[in-house]
Amino acid sequence: MSAPFRLMGIVNVTPDSFSDGGLFLEASVAIEHGLSLVAEGAAILDVGGESTRPGAEPVAGEDELRRVLPVIEGLAAAQTGAQISIDTSKASVAAAALAVGASLVNDVSAFRVDSEMAGLVADSGAECCLMHMLGEPRTMQKDPRYADVVDEVKGFLEERLAFAVREGVREERVLLDPGIGFGKTVEHNLELLRRLDELLTLGRPIVIGTSRKSFLGRITADALDASERLPGTLASNVLAYERGASVFRVHEVAPVREALTVAAATLDARWTASTVRAPTN
Repeated sequence: MSAPFRLMGIVNVTPDSFSDGGLFLEASVAIEHGLSLVAEGAAILDVGGESTRPGAEPVAGEDELRRVLPVIEGLAAAQTGAQISIDTSKASVAAAALAVGASLVNDVSAFRVDSEMAGLVADSGAECCLMHMLGEPRTMQKDPRYADVVDEVKGFLEERLAFAVREGVREERVLLDPGIGFGKTVEHNLELLRRLDELLTLGRPIVIGTSRKSFLGRITADALDASERLPGTLASNVLAYERGASVFRVHEVAPVREALTVAAATLDARWTASTVRAPTN
């Protein structure tokens, strides 16, 4: 029985991502990392060559292509069965990635940065993920304010979904992401997680990306280093699953898979293990 959720493993081919910048700059290392994520249970590999952390500077399209294309080509050649996603807001980068094996475009700008992106996705038949972000990475965390963060994020995603469909993207090819940490305070992030089920009326799968994010460290006050935020990542993903999220973008696939499998078995009243063993406790 297939899992009722999908895990999107993060493959950052960047020097400045907030938690793993520089670790996978070499294509061979990034490919090996991606393959290990698939072995742990990733159904999607999200390859990105431009950091979108708060304060990040833009990257030229040529540099982005130089970073991601060899990685996507290598992952596609491995034929793991995992879907390959390109994390970019540039149509030129997305087009090149789709040509060598990607089939999902993860655009944090929700088709607002590049006027050609929506048409490219429509013509290619690729899936896409549209995310809410207040402003752009360099400024998004400078005093973000909302009258009601959930209502505003929902309205934004509804409008971007309608725009994509008008541009020819098939609605069933669209995923939606509320953009945890993208122009939100700790309180905004928690309110989105608390009321995530309100986004289900949009009718599309909800992607959640809380992995290692700084708001988790601020809540616990003892996980200021990104590498120490796995417990908070697990808790936030389980809560998001309970409230209806179905795609989870994460750095550590195996522990999140185990946590969500237990949550699914509990909430859905079914056990998805392939082998039944006699209980020992």
